[in-house]
Amino acid sequence: MKPNTQQLNNLSIQVRRDILRMVHAVNSGHPGGSLGCTEFLVALYQNLMDRKEGFDMDGIGEDLFFLSNGHISPVFYSVLARSGYFPVSELATFRLLNSRLQGHPTTHEGLPGVRIASGSLGQGMSVAIGAAQAKKLNKCNHLVYTLHGDGELQEGQNWEAIMYASAKKVDNLIATIDLNGKQIDGTTDEVLNMGSIRAKFEAFDWDVIDITEGNNIEAIIAGMTDAKSRTGKGKPVCVLLHTEMGNGVDYMMYSHAWHGKAPNDEQLANALSQNYCEGESDY
Repeated sequence: MKPNTQQLNNLSIQVRRDILRMVHAVNSGHPGGSLGCTEFLVALYQNLMDRKEGFDMDGIGEDLFFLSNGHISPVFYSVLARSGYFPVSELATFRLLNSRLQGHPTTHEGLPGVRIASGSLGQGMSVAIGAAQAKKLNKCNHLVYTLHGDGELQEGQNWEAIMYASAKKVDNLIATIDLNGKQIDGTTDEVLNMGSIRAKFEAFDWDVIDITEGNNIEAIIAGMTDAKSRTGKGKPVCVLLHTEMGNGVDYMMYSHAWHGKAPNDEQLANALSQNYCEGESDY
């Protein structure tokens, strides 16, 4: 039984609490983008992806996910833990020495759920394409999902990979772009205006859809279900996920300021008070 919408919303609140507490505890991390992608990753792991019990790096017989913008590790770690990949209590080790939960995900410590080291922006698409082609070679009909920041698309390697994916008809790939319009130094338009991202992907012969309510669980599930229905038809699929950086914490929203800044004690208390739900289970 998949969780219902209320259960997914409650889990999203819990994940936001995890994110806030993790970055506060070490006065380090990236809360803004993590909060903005909370509903997406909760929906992906709890509703959309076909996952097996346990974890192995081969991933045969299940869907795969690759996080390209690895700096939003707080939301990734929280969702992985809350989805059973490792104990929730391990979230308390975020960014500590010798922890498996480093600021950017790594593979050398063997953290279940993490398939690539990410955070050097622009590389996730290339890895995902390789995994998607491997699935075809293995006669595995499952999908490969990715998540990328919109500012990350300013990195050139993305566009080589995007060109390759359509040319080689990698149609078992769904690449989601977190379209929040913000990056560490300001808005994406101010830093490097990319024009229409939809037009660019379409020019590279991808099938493109928009999820305009990217912080709404039901809209995400509906949009991603549409995306899944478009796979296997000769084109890779791009989802433009319109989100709000810092979603769920009023003083973090509508600004790039919280891209990589932790809340102080007073700010944490304020943020947690905005994210209360019955049955919360903080680590």
